[in-house]
Amino acid sequence: MLKVALTGGIATGKSYCAARFSASGIPIVDADRLARDVVQPGAPALAAIVRKFGFGVLTPARELDRSRLATIVFADPDARRDLEAIVHPEVSRRIKAWSRDLEATGRDLIGMAEIPLLYETGHESEFDRVVVVTCAPETQIRRVRDRDELSEEEARRRLSAQWPIGEKAKRAHYVIATDGTFEETDRQIEQVFRALQRDAAS
Repeated sequence: MLKVALTGGIATGKSYCAARFSASGIPIVDADRLARDVVQPGAPALAAIVRKFGFGVLTPARELDRSRLATIVFADPDARRDLEAIVHPEVSRRIKAWSRDLEATGRDLIGMAEIPLLYETGHESEFDRVVVVTCAPETQIRRVRDRDELSEEEARRRLSAQWPIGEKAKRAHYVIATDGTFEETDRQIEQVFRALQRDAAS
């Protein structure tokens, strides 16, 4: 099975591309979804977060207050690294387990993991191919401000927490640029899908 990582930067369009690949029949696991799962009430990772950041990062229902925690970690690189050290190992473990289980079925030639911080966490070597979704940094700023209702300063701070998108693109096997129309993006997704099929069959 060809193991593929789909990555990019914040608000570059990864989720849209993932949905299109999924519609084409590629099984996909979402690291962001797993990251939400591992901090559910009662989970060891949530307990570790509370020990590190205090009960102020919980809602009255004792669930993780993601907005409050994001405000803390995007303003403090050390805090962000502390959070990543708690969450990322468990997410990585679950992705590897998903991949093993998928490969064991023998049904699929391609398995894809959507991992926003692939390069930042140093896991790119675990995959046979990497697809990077890109757009212009100013487009990222606009999209993330519209999506998350952030100030420009907050949006730029979040972008600065990730590798520059151009650096990620340089390291990719395939790049999908989402600056244009949906039709243009879809054509690129189809081209990459066909290329991955060829890679998996070779």
